[in-house]
Amino acid sequence: MKLRDDRVKRLKDQAKRVRADILKMTHDVGAAHKGHPGGALSAADIVTALYFEVMNVDPLNPKDPDRDRFILSKGHTCPVLYAALALRGYFDRSHYQTFRTAGGMLQGHPDMTKTPGVDMTTGSLGHGLAAGLGMALAGRIDHKNYRTYVMLGDGECQEGLVWEAAMAAGHFGIGTLTAIVDVNGLQSCYPVVETMQLEPFASKWEAFRWNTIEIDGHDMVRILEALSAAASITDKPTVILAKTVKGKGVSFMEHDNSWHQKAPDDEEYRKALAELGMEVDA
Repeated sequence: MKLRDDRVKRLKDQAKRVRADILKMTHDVGAAHKGHPGGALSAADIVTALYFEVMNVDPLNPKDPDRDRFILSKGHTCPVLYAALALRGYFDRSHYQTFRTAGGMLQGHPDMTKTPGVDMTTGSLGHGLAAGLGMALAGRIDHKNYRTYVMLGDGECQEGLVWEAAMAAGHFGIGTLTAIVDVNGLQSCYPVVETMQLEPFASKWEAFRWNTIEIDGHDMVRILEALSAAASITDKPTVILAKTVKGKGVSFMEHDNSWHQKAPDDEEYRKALAELGMEVDA
């Protein structure tokens, strides 16, 4: 897959914009509301590639029955999804001020009844892949060609329902289903390896009849190549195991699990935006 340099640069620049808006949301709601910036930042490159290059979606027709579907199974990192949706044109950025507010449009976990462009309500970890499998099976029954993408956290893959869904997807050979695991190595309180060892991770997916691809989840070229390869497989689902860095893009947040759900204060916000080459409220 040959990629033009200007195409890759455009996506990298867009990923910076997504990261800046993640920081804006989590900063503006204040420390009391938290907001999970760490895992949102680690997923920014992949979500940017999906919404600004890969997926067939139309912000003016968010319920188009032929659209591609995206499920953020690790729903607590929803700032990355909200930033992508807003910058893609689903709603105005002014709605960021409703993030994590009672009755607001942007809830602390994705809510398909409140937010345009959200395909599945998530937040209870482990359920997203099963929902995505259901959507993909429905597409097969209805003779639709849309693709379904599900992003999971690596810690989330300790949940049993993930593997029930993986087994079923492999059994039914759902080639239109792609799972993407954000392998940043950290979960709520501890490193994933200390909480529940996942290795041999790739072999587990392969045992359930999945096409398995391992990539650097911050390398835009490899992300696009992996998504393209997944789309070419018709007889089995694909899982992309994307090695990432929690807090990616902000030096003092990277690899620091205290940013799992901590909001940046004013000084931290300005410093983080400066590292991204962005201005406050840009």
